[in-house]
Amino acid sequence: MTQVIQDLSAPDLVTTLENNIFAIFTYYAQANNTEFYFGSNMIRFVTGVATPLLNGVIRTQLQPQEIDTTIRETLEYFSTKQLPMLWWTGPATQPPDLGKYLEAQGLINVGILSGMAIDLSVLPPETPVKADFVITTVSDQQSLKYWTEIVAIAFEIPDTQWDAFYNLELSLGWESKTFIRFIGYDNDLPVATSALYLDGQVAGLYYVATRPEARRKGFAKAIVLAALYKARSLGYLVATLQASQMGINIYRQIGFQEYFPVTIYSVAD
Repeated sequence: MTQVIQDLSAPDLVTTLENNIFAIFTYYAQANNTEFYFGSNMIRFVTGVATPLLNGVIRTQLQPQEIDTTIRETLEYFSTKQLPMLWWTGPATQPPDLGKYLEAQGLINVGILSGMAIDLSVLPPETPVKADFVITTVSDQQSLKYWTEIVAIAFEIPDTQWDAFYNLELSLGWESKTFIRFIGYDNDLPVATSALYLDGQVAGLYYVATRPEARRKGFAKAIVLAALYKARSLGYLVATLQASQMGINIYRQIGFQEYFPVTIYSVAD
């Protein structure tokens, strides 16, 4: 039985934080029309939405004699599916230098994210951005439609895939106590999103996004804090996220600390 991590001094903190990444991706196994392989050597997932973020490989644990063959067969699998993908590497990845083997077979390093965490007992206060900025949870098809559109724009999901992304999320519903989506409205216009993934030990923050025309107005920080306060109200004491270089400063200002890198690889265009 899992137990909530009490604070940032937990000896297995990094493992627990990285496990939250694995957990949110595997949560999509409950969605319609997905394909998952849960092996001792990796987790491979396909959602069918033609965007790299939603297809890929996590929790790689390869023995020396199987590295090259497994990488080649995995790339052939995604090529046959005609789907882009990401190969995620982090502290649990074996071998630790898997990246060099991925690059040798044509993948490229497309970015390094910072695995971060925060003690939820020391959150800054929620300060209203403006009177007509309202944050709610996604609770119906219309708000889910708004949520997926904002996420799609921010995460560069092709507009030809917006319906597929919406249908993927719709198949998961909005009544889960594990995956909670938030949406922010500025004067009744949907402008910002975030989501919590609660794995029983820590709260993971994902899908933080703001419409381009609504950026630099404090909406992102507000919707992040709303999610974090929600996690704390549910009994969670530590939250985690993976920050890009573009977003890392806002998370530092909130109180997140950096713990480990997550390096992502993709097939070259």
